[in-house]
Amino acid sequence: TRTSSATRVNPDYLIETVATDIPRLDYTNGTASILLEPSRTNLETYSINLDLGLPNGGPPSGPPITLNIATSPDGTQNASKFAQTLTTVYQSRFSVRTITTGKTWTRSIFAKKDTGNWMFLMQYDGATNNGAYFDLDNGVIGTVQSGMTAKMEAYPNGWYRCSVTNTPDALATSERVQVALVDADNTSPNKTGNGTGIYIYGVQLEEGTYPTSIINTSGSTVTRAAETLNNAGNSDLINSTEGVLYAEIAALADDATNRRISLSDGTTANRMYISYKNYTNQIRAEVISSSSSVFDATYSAIDITVFSKIALKFKLNNFSLYIDGVEVANDTSGAVPTGLKELAFDDGNNSNQFYGRCKTVAVFKEALSDTELACLTSTNNRE
Repeated sequence: TRTSSATRVNPDYLIETVATDIPRLDYTNGTASILLEPSRTNLETYSINLDLGLPNGGPPSGPPITLNIATSPDGTQNASKFAQTLTTVYQSRFSVRTITTGKTWTRSIFAKKDTGNWMFLMQYDGATNNGAYFDLDNGVIGTVQSGMTAKMEAYPNGWYRCSVTNTPDALATSERVQVALVDADNTSPNKTGNGTGIYIYGVQLEEGTYPTSIINTSGSTVTRAAETLNNAGNSDLINSTEGVLYAEIAALADDATNRRISLSDGTTANRMYISYKNYTNQIRAEVISSSSSVFDATYSAIDITVFSKIALKFKLNNFSLYIDGVEVANDTSGAVPTGLKELAFDDGNNSNQFYGRCKTVAVFKEALSDTELACLTSTNNRE
């Protein structure tokens, strides 16, 4: 369920809008995965018409923005061009938005090189003016200034989604997305006045520690509702005596939050789950029987935003966790949960919702052998 529309990357690798309550099969990573995101609001009121979306210029005036001059990541000719026209001072374009103080904010924009190769994306909260440098020719992040984190995602046809995240001073009441052209990494903004420019599209300012899918706006802020995926399975299809819970998943970000996929009896007393843990790049699996934890394993991954194949085996006195073809934990003592009947993208009690990408989720009615579990989770059989 999702009580609003949302966007995805379709099989042609173009951004498109999906209607309310339609699951998003997203192809950002090349193959389909269900995309599940929390609720977010784009505070930028014009995400595509960037002459209005980035209305302010600095100093002394903003460079011109030419609308509808190039094909954007949604496949239509609605991308804009941003070009330097003065030789005496640098020029930039920015928006100013009212924010909630003491929160973390992420600003993002799609960018593509034209005659210019480098972009400086920054924030200004009334006290500091920091940001990050993005190389639009080679697709790499340059210098990231103090207090900021940066991300750069490749899209087809030379487009990149660039974002910076920070937590401004608790006294700050406004934030802005500011874009400037630079000649190279960690250099002063461009002053050539020769029309050097880049293409831009899809500006977004949202509360959170990472950018989510673009939320299109045209004159007002827009909120994308959170998604839930649950209420699957029944006692005829799930064996409480033994089995395997399997998922191929990736986190949206290493954001130190619990995100779980569970098998349960509809409560937290008898359940098991695969989880991203509230520590940096950690995967956790736990089995709980009659409110007692009988198996609890944590694995430190290199990068939880990369897909992992995870299998949790349960059987009386026989538990194991396999990740990407390797057994990372086992236990030969413990009871199994009873009354298992529900598969849900939460912790079995409608909390710790799973937000991420999921290619596959499956429940096996028998405890697979070590050879079968290694084969099932092997990275050698990816699509």
